[in-house]
Amino acid sequence: MGCVKLVFFMLLKLDLLEFKNMFTVNPNASDYCYDYTDQRMQSYPRTLFWNKSTDCCSWDGIHCDETTGQVVELDLRCSQLQGKFHSNSSLFQLSNLKRLDLSFNDFTGSLISPKFDLGSNNLEGTIPQCVGERNEYLLDLDLSNNRLSGTINTTFSIGNSFKAISLHGNKLTGKVPRSLINCKYLKLLDLGNNQLNDTFPNWLGYLSQLKILSLRSNKLHGPIKSSGSTNLFMRLQILDLSSNGFSGNLPERILGNLQTMKKIDENTRFPEYISDQYEIYYVYLTTITTKGQDYDSVRILDSNMIINLSKNRFEGHIPSIIGDLVGLRTLNLSRNALEGHIPASFQNLSVLESLDLSSNRISGEIPQQLASLTFLEVLNLSHNHLVGCIPKGKQFDSFGNTSYQGNDGLRGFPLSKLCGVDDQVTTPAELDQEEEEEDSPMISWQGVLVGYGCGLVIGLSVIYIMWSTQYPAWFSRMDLKLEHIITTRMKKHKKRY
Repeated sequence: MGCVKLVFFMLLKLDLLEFKNMFTVNPNASDYCYDYTDQRMQSYPRTLFWNKSTDCCSWDGIHCDETTGQVVELDLRCSQLQGKFHSNSSLFQLSNLKRLDLSFNDFTGSLISPKFDLGSNNLEGTIPQCVGERNEYLLDLDLSNNRLSGTINTTFSIGNSFKAISLHGNKLTGKVPRSLINCKYLKLLDLGNNQLNDTFPNWLGYLSQLKILSLRSNKLHGPIKSSGSTNLFMRLQILDLSSNGFSGNLPERILGNLQTMKKIDENTRFPEYISDQYEIYYVYLTTITTKGQDYDSVRILDSNMIINLSKNRFEGHIPSIIGDLVGLRTLNLSRNALEGHIPASFQNLSVLESLDLSSNRISGEIPQQLASLTFLEVLNLSHNHLVGCIPKGKQFDSFGNTSYQGNDGLRGFPLSKLCGVDDQVTTPAELDQEEEEEDSPMISWQGVLVGYGCGLVIGLSVIYIMWSTQYPAWFSRMDLKLEHIITTRMKKHKKRY
């Protein structure tokens, strides 16, 4: 046990010394250091006397846990450190570190490593106002999956360099801050899983670099209105507005602006993760729903093209313009109040992998052209008002009953009501032909005359027999019954012609 402990402390010491050697000591690096205790300017090269021969817990600026010996605090403020801070720094080996202060040093040219920016740390309170202040080196802000509350009162200043902002999974309230319009380089904005109460922030469409927008699981509401501009959301490739209270028609104008989704990039045959130019520092993460599953904090491939508008109050028809988004991989419009038919233009979505239109009021037949979607892995059309035969062949032969349940008018495999010779659905053309035959006066009156002649002969014969055998009561009952039958048929015939 003693040997293990010795090795541990040796490794800990090496990590700290490696961190020290990343920088040089320069008194000018802490020119603006101010000691509020002594009310005077003061800096001190704390790492200067770190060496192998002494216990690292006794080094200046380091505090260790008395029981475990782990480094829990590193205070190197005003330490005259100068140099670049690398993302693979040995500092990140200090897994028990609870407090870190590197202020008032000179790390010019360094990028803030994602191994710090602060997600999933149970942080509480409000977001500091200073977070949005202009800082040319602060590219990514990740405060996701904490316990932050209150409104997003941060003002994002003009000229900031943010490329990714994720506040996903907190308890934030109020509106989407309008100052986000100043984040001209923003590629990812994830405000999902909060309690934001606002209408759709259409102005975000003017962020020309925006690729990923997630506002899912909030209290956003009302119709999605869009201006006449055709330049909104042109580079967007993930749009997630699910689990809100949006109403009215689907945002057809915005869907028509999604230029990135209107092409299939051949490079996506070998997809890469979306990141900024400094890929080793930050790879974009968000929460997505695809193929019927939720995936939290996943890395986003450049081939991911997703539209998720599920669990809202959208109504009206599904725009056929969605068929122009040929690069789309996932389309989820489930749990709304959509009606009308499934657009035949969906046949153009040749790389579509997941289609969910369940729990709406969609009617009509499933377009036979959808059988050409060979990439389709997941299909959910359940709980609608669909009728007719299910398309055959290719991917449609692999879908089970759950894809179609709740549509009483559907027939064909895999349902028990089959589309075959013995149980064939009457086509509109066949119905027209039957009506023409019924409406033909030649056929109808010929039938009437033949029936009348036969009936007259039979009737006279019956009368003669009954009177000759003297059964007037039986005949009377038969007479009333025949009168009722003839009257009923004449009424039906009169109504028809």
